[in-house]
Amino acid sequence: MTYMQKIYLLIPLLPLLAAVVVGLFGRKLPRFTAHLFTITGVGASFALSVLVFQDVLAGHIYNGAVYTWLTSGHTSFEVGFLIDPLSAMMMVVVTFVSLMVHIYTIGYMHEDPGYSRFFSYISLFTFSMLMLVMSNNFMQLFFGWEAVGLVSYLLIGFWYTRPTAIYANLKAFLVNRVGDFGFLLGIGMVLFFFGSLDYQAVFSVAPQFADMNVEIVPGHSWSLLTVVCLLLFVGAMGKSAQVPLHVWLPDSMEGPTPISALIHAATMVTAGIFMVARMSPLYELSTTALSTVMVIGAITALFMGFLGIIQNDIKRVVAYSTLSQLGYMTVALGASAYSVAIFHLMTHAFFKALLFLAAGSVIMGMHHDQDIRNMGGLRKYMPITWLTSLIGSLALIGTPFLSGFYSKDSIIEAAQMSHIPGSGFAYFAVLAGVFVTAFYSFRMYFLVFHGKSRWMEAKDDHGHGHDDHDHDDAHHHGLGPHDKPHESPWVVTLPLIALAIPSLVIGYLAIEPMLFGHFFSNVIFVDAEAHPTMHELAHHFHGAAAMGLHAFTSLPFLLAASGVALSWFFYMKRPDIPAAIRQRFELVYRILDNKYGFDAFNEKFFAGGSRLIGSKLWQIGDVTIIDGLFVNGTARLIGRVSAIIRHLQSGLIYHYAFAMIIGVFVLLTFFMKK
Repeated sequence: MTYMQKIYLLIPLLPLLAAVVVGLFGRKLPRFTAHLFTITGVGASFALSVLVFQDVLAGHIYNGAVYTWLTSGHTSFEVGFLIDPLSAMMMVVVTFVSLMVHIYTIGYMHEDPGYSRFFSYISLFTFSMLMLVMSNNFMQLFFGWEAVGLVSYLLIGFWYTRPTAIYANLKAFLVNRVGDFGFLLGIGMVLFFFGSLDYQAVFSVAPQFADMNVEIVPGHSWSLLTVVCLLLFVGAMGKSAQVPLHVWLPDSMEGPTPISALIHAATMVTAGIFMVARMSPLYELSTTALSTVMVIGAITALFMGFLGIIQNDIKRVVAYSTLSQLGYMTVALGASAYSVAIFHLMTHAFFKALLFLAAGSVIMGMHHDQDIRNMGGLRKYMPITWLTSLIGSLALIGTPFLSGFYSKDSIIEAAQMSHIPGSGFAYFAVLAGVFVTAFYSFRMYFLVFHGKSRWMEAKDDHGHGHDDHDHDDAHHHGLGPHDKPHESPWVVTLPLIALAIPSLVIGYLAIEPMLFGHFFSNVIFVDAEAHPTMHELAHHFHGAAAMGLHAFTSLPFLLAASGVALSWFFYMKRPDIPAAIRQRFELVYRILDNKYGFDAFNEKFFAGGSRLIGSKLWQIGDVTIIDGLFVNGTARLIGRVSAIIRHLQSGLIYHYAFAMIIGVFVLLTFFMKK
């Protein structure tokens, strides 16, 4: 094993080792060892990932098996690594954001009795995500895919004494199972038709199957690659929370804030985006699949953004913004602009993790009150949280020269230039989404940091603020009679500053090599003749500075600026207008408040249907057939036969003599016939 191969192994194994040690012995060891071990493990992984990234930039790519897990017939199931620019970039992003979350957790969870358990979980999550992005075959991809799902289940339900947390983690687990079922079927079809689970082997033979059809339903033939790509995308819809499998993500805010930043900003929810980009050689062979991906992404980008407008929980606003941004990434995938989707994945990881952690800092400063209606004027009490939140919000809405601008505007242009069916709708959706995103992001920003201090009113009205959904019931909620909001400790503000820096500059630095250079040249495959979107984007690109300057006259910038201006006017100057609009459009508000009825439909149709089927099976199968017919029926039959035979057992001798004579007579008659 070479020196670099040992490093590849260490990157996922160090967080795993830390998770195992802290998980098994955390209760017996001193409290500080929980963060000491896990931060050392993840910090070392980050340092090694940077080393690997530099090695990949120097042109060294690795693709090979580490060991064979099992062999069945001619098929080997292996654990292996594919280290190329895509996986190396993901490794750096995952380990950096994870390291920031680990440091932040020291401050956020310091009072929690499950301190060491939490560190064990987030370190295990980092291992799972690294195994997913480093894999060179479908089996290991599926292992990482399921592992992040399992650990997210444990983290969302971390406060397992609260029914809402248990409901949320069960919901996340079940919705992801739906997606994973499709994903597993897709992997099964890959193995059946292509004869291998290794990426390179599958991609090399895929063009030979471009014209092959399969009959799933007799009499209806489908393109094999369309079916495979759509099944794999069903898995991505579950993990990356695309409509209609998005319902789990907002509810997962029941978990502690650090995992909201880790799972729902940088890592788990981007697994589906990463997977589709990795599978670009397959998706390029099916325009139908690309069109489906684009339309679903467009629906998610626009309609999930609308839901962010009416949320009052600070974390849920950020959660719906995550859903919307994942929709943007999915639109880019559908437009064959895979590198643009990955670019937005990277920039989004930084500024969305920043927004989630800043939201957590606000929650700490407000003594665990999450209702933005109880905030206001926090700017002077929490200057670092205020400034970093502003940077994150400006990056999110696509302010020129900030990181989110370069990736978001590239997605909008890609949708405009795409000729795939559905691209017209997608362009409208991502353009309208710019205004919506700016409006709800700055609604939250203004309500939290500016205006009058409403926490004083909330305190006077209730004795303390609204109950929150984010911390253990042992904590008091809201500001007490003598409390003021306060800035968070350095272990919280340091990660905010560290995440704010890439949120400002990474887009400017990375756009040229990642989108128009050779960074992804041998990693992401695009059929330039059939899908010329990236070629047209490159034609219109004249450098990062020129793109930023030109943006001030562009439609997306005008939409974003008007969204910010409208939210300032509504919530700073005339708060009576939103209230009047809500009363006037009560029906629209109710539709948004019910999240378009997805949850109600799922609970009535799927959950209610399952319970109905279960109760009928119990009544018919269990009660009527098994208990009624076999168990009780047998007893009743024996009882009735016994009741009849009992009359023959009279105890009188002449009855028995008569029966013997009749019996002899019947036997003689029978034998005489013979």
